[in-house]
Amino acid sequence: MMEDAVREIIEALMHIPSPSPDDVNRVKMRVAAKYKLEKIPSNPEIIAALKTAEEKAKLLDVLRRKATRTISGVTVVAVMTQPYPCPQPEPCAYCPGGPPYGVPQSYTGHEPAALRGLQHAFDPYLQVKSRIEQLKAIGHKVDKVELIVMGGTFPAMPDDYQTWFVKRCLDALNNVDSQSLNEAKRLAETSPIRNVGITVETRPDWAKEKHVDKMLEMGVTRVELGVQNPDNEIYRLVGRKHTVQDVVEATRILKDAGLKIVYHLM
Repeated sequence: MMEDAVREIIEALMHIPSPSPDDVNRVKMRVAAKYKLEKIPSNPEIIAALKTAEEKAKLLDVLRRKATRTISGVTVVAVMTQPYPCPQPEPCAYCPGGPPYGVPQSYTGHEPAALRGLQHAFDPYLQVKSRIEQLKAIGHKVDKVELIVMGGTFPAMPDDYQTWFVKRCLDALNNVDSQSLNEAKRLAETSPIRNVGITVETRPDWAKEKHVDKMLEMGVTRVELGVQNPDNEIYRLVGRKHTVQDVVEATRILKDAGLKIVYHLM
C-alpha cells in the first residue's frame, strides 16, 4: 500500500508545472489520507521511488532536504575518533566529555557526529559510509567530499591510529580496502567520490613541526586550532597549559606548511 501511495504522490507532483515544497506536503497528506496510511511518506522514500530521468530532473530538487549542505558542490562528512584522553594531565575547563564519559574529548556525546560515532563504535569506515548513504537518501549528489576529523587533539593520538583512521576514511570513499595509506591516497585521486580535503583538530602546543609533518603525510589540508581566548591569564584560569606565544608559533608553522587554519574561539 505504501508503494502505491508513493507512486501516486510522484505522479500527482509530475502533473504540477513547478511543484513547491508546499505542493509536496499537500499532495503527501492527501494521498496518505486516501490510503489511510499510519505515517506520511518521507521525502527520502519518495526519492528512492523515482524511476525515470524525467522524474528525477523535475522532482529531486524540491524533495531534497537541506539543499545547502551540498550547494557548493562539496559534501562535508564529519567523522568522530574514539575517545582518547586530553594530552595534558587534567582537561581544561572548556572540555565537557572525554573517556570517563565514553565520548571523545571536548564533546558532550549529543552532537550529530558524536551520535553517529557511537552508533558505529567510532569505526571511521562505517561512519563515512553511513553518512554518504544518509545524504544520498535525502537527494544529495555525493561526488566531492571534505572529511572533518573530530574528537579532540588528533596529533596527540597514537601515530598508528592516526594513519589507520585516515586510511579507513579514504577506503570508504574509494570503496576499496587498501593495503596502506599511500595506496588509499593514490586510489583517492581517481575515485568516483573524490576527496577534496581533510581537516583535523589540534591545540596550539600540539602543532609543532613534527605534528605538522605527520599531518602532511596523511594528506591533511586544513587545521582547526583550539585558540579559545588568546589571553595568558584566561589560559591560566581555565587550565589550558599553553600560552599566546604557542598560538603565534603554531599559526606560523601551519601557514609555512601551506595548511589552511581555522581558529576555535571561546
